[in-house]
Amino acid sequence: MKILIIGGTRFVGRAISESLLAHGHSLTLFHRGKTNPDYLPEATHVIGDRETDIERLTGTWDVVIDTCGYYPRIVKISANHLQDKVKHYLFISTISVYSSTSELGITEAAPLQQLDDPTTEDMQSEENAYGGLKVLCENVVTSVYGDRSIIVRPGLIVGPYDPTNRFTYWLPRIRKSGRILAPGDGSMPSQFIDVRDLAEFTVHLAEKGQHGVFNATGPSDPIRLDTLFSIVADTTGSSPDFVWTTDDWLQQNEIGPWMEMPLWIPSPEGRALMSVNVSHSISHGLQYRPVPETIRDTLDWYDSINGDDQEWPAGMDLDKEKTLLDQI
Repeated sequence: MKILIIGGTRFVGRAISESLLAHGHSLTLFHRGKTNPDYLPEATHVIGDRETDIERLTGTWDVVIDTCGYYPRIVKISANHLQDKVKHYLFISTISVYSSTSELGITEAAPLQQLDDPTTEDMQSEENAYGGLKVLCENVVTSVYGDRSIIVRPGLIVGPYDPTNRFTYWLPRIRKSGRILAPGDGSMPSQFIDVRDLAEFTVHLAEKGQHGVFNATGPSDPIRLDTLFSIVADTTGSSPDFVWTTDDWLQQNEIGPWMEMPLWIPSPEGRALMSVNVSHSISHGLQYRPVPETIRDTLDWYDSINGDDQEWPAGMDLDKEKTLLDQI
């Protein structure tokens, strides 16, 4: 098959690109040349920004995979331009499209976010702007392509080359052992998907031309946080001393959820977004590798880039953690 990827050189796009080539597909990458511009020389690279350079895409493809669409106005540019050039449009969305709810086991049919201002392009303009904008992007794709559209809604994506550190933070931290500040009582669900499993599923849907919407995150029965931490400890051969704290204590000490304290979302809505139903996707080919494999491979990548010396957008400062632990 001939596949066009919008993006394709960073994290999710990178994993999808590698999977497509491993499956023997012909690959064209349309990107701005800012991230890993020399990556995958065996693919055809078209350098440009879809907002200003979409006319550079003059070929035809079986599928376009849009890995980096965030604003409906921009997605509409590529959707309209490629309408007669591709058979299927596969859009990478997010489970954040679902409206605020505490319901566990959200399926693809659950209600979606609605923005007060659907014209905004400011991610901070509303509490749920990111998810609401992704809803509008989905609507653009489905309105143009109808039953030629494929919508993939990932949850927390983890694994090698993850630039966020939202999951990776815990791996070297637990490996270091010692006293570790841990959120809540360990019962928080942790639902995530290895980026390579997401890529394989995306490629599978593209190959099948499978129309529809698909939640793509971890198993519907997610791992408890304390179980995940035990798996990390076993995988790394470490003996950490987890100091579990209450949500109230963390909030009183102004610990930021999700980014400062990764995987901690102290709300019913947070639990719901870590307990999404993926049975539909599993019935259409979604598969998972063992969690220890994700842990080992992510740590190997982390060590290869001297991760301890990098600055990350997520994770708690070790000095701050020690100060907090000294209070307990």
